[in-house]
Amino acid sequence: MFQGSLCALITPFRDGEVDEAAIREIVDWHVAEGTTGLVPCGTTGESPVLSHEEHDRVVSLTIECAAGRIPVIAGTGSNSTREAIRLTQHARAAGADAALLVMPYYNKPTQEGMYGHFRAVHDATDLPLYIYNIPGRCVVDMSIDTMVRLAELPRIVGVKDASNDPVRPHQLRAALADREFNQLSGEDASQLAFLACGGHGTISVTANVAPRECAAMHQAWQAGDAAKALELHERLMPLHEALFVETSPGPVKFATSLLGRCSSEIRLPLVQPGPSTQQAVRDAMAGLDLLANGAG
Repeated sequence: MFQGSLCALITPFRDGEVDEAAIREIVDWHVAEGTTGLVPCGTTGESPVLSHEEHDRVVSLTIECAAGRIPVIAGTGSNSTREAIRLTQHARAAGADAALLVMPYYNKPTQEGMYGHFRAVHDATDLPLYIYNIPGRCVVDMSIDTMVRLAELPRIVGVKDASNDPVRPHQLRAALADREFNQLSGEDASQLAFLACGGHGTISVTANVAPRECAAMHQAWQAGDAAKALELHERLMPLHEALFVETSPGPVKFATSLLGRCSSEIRLPLVQPGPSTQQAVRDAMAGLDLLANGAG
């Protein structure tokens, strides 16, 4: 079971190409800073604008660089079930610890269609699978009932919940009774409430910028120090908010560029954040002393 602060990794670019040197350095940095898992090629990794070859390479390189020091959950989702199967099979061959599959976007499947999609991927691979439920991006929202049905399958082991509803982990726990199911938040700003209602960790955007601080918040929570966890969460809140003033990952790539970790280059149809967003990011980072020392 994954827990703590996992990072929804950005995909760094330079001159239009994937910046492999930056990926290597970023992975080493996360290991040193206490991140408990890496998630390449998700929303934050700009998976919709990666070619199939780039997607495969980013997943493989992240696994190679992590070298077993921390686990890798590969983003392998697609609105094409066949493509999701292929990506998941590649992640399995590359050595991923698990796969994260986003809800089929644009197609707008029914609950039965969602079940059939995840069941098909499950049946085509032996990799542990995580449902990535993000209604704001995909329009569709998997119900608790459908998630419980999928949890009956042996290799569907958890969810990344980006519904921004901190009550959902409690509802899912109640519906699952005693069955084990790994619940990870996909929303930095509401993650502490998610943990309090039975969640286990967060696949975090903010961890791209402040990995040590994000890890420390989870460590405090796991140690039973709720007051310390709340204090750290409140310190991080301005950064959580600034990174979503405009569509992610524009602001977080700008933030990581301020740390010197990579360029702020992003692919269309997303663009560089505007001046006011850039200032909000700078202010939030300065409040955490991230700009003074150039590290998390």
